[in-house]
Amino acid sequence: MRVALFVTCVNDTLFPGTGKAVVSLLRRLGCDVDFPAAQTCCGQMHVNTGYRAEGTRLARHFTEVFAGYDAVVAPSGSCAAMVREQYPKLVEPGSRGAAAIAEVAPKVYELSEFLIDVLKKEDVGAYFPHRVTYHPTCHSLRGLRLGDRPTRLLQNVRGLELVPLPGAEECCGFGGTFAVKNPAVSAAMAADKTRGIQDTGAEVLCAADNSCLMHIGGTLRRQKTGVRTMHLAEILASTEDD
Repeated sequence: MRVALFVTCVNDTLFPGTGKAVVSLLRRLGCDVDFPAAQTCCGQMHVNTGYRAEGTRLARHFTEVFAGYDAVVAPSGSCAAMVREQYPKLVEPGSRGAAAIAEVAPKVYELSEFLIDVLKKEDVGAYFPHRVTYHPTCHSLRGLRLGDRPTRLLQNVRGLELVPLPGAEECCGFGGTFAVKNPAVSAAMAADKTRGIQDTGAEVLCAADNSCLMHIGGTLRRQKTGVRTMHLAEILASTEDD
């Protein structure tokens, strides 16, 4: 299977280790993974803040860059949801752009979707001997409806103790530009989330979006909790040889 990594802006600029973990994991599972160097932002923040024309141009570029692959895998529920849910709304039905989006968008998967729905893998051979709790991010939970896919993968990691997170379905307060426009509310929501995390006694907080982990992780560090944040891909890529 010829797979392209759609790394996303946040991961490319701030969390490159997550992209590397996805490549390592997928190659371990037998995929031929490519990184199209011409990829750019998916346009989510442009569209969400009213710059529809700019977002549409980025959507067209995305379909050009990722055309021809069997699957496009993103370590982000947020950006995968943008492509699948929002791209079709940016173009006129029946247009050439609509046809290109209809060809590419259904092949875009968040990592856990790809592992379970396409590769049919729940045990990916990972080893991570730590107590972990999982935060389902809003786009992965309500947009892509990932359900229990991420936790099924975590439950099959050798050595890992998965503990439920109180109030797991509550937003962490990041919400992209929401955190910039409403900092006080955003910080209060993060504080609520971190109280639940500390109640679990977990060593590590895991999620499928680094943007939310960045927001929650900043609060955890300021509170000096000692709880680490790790993307799902990094845990699943871990082995006894690491």
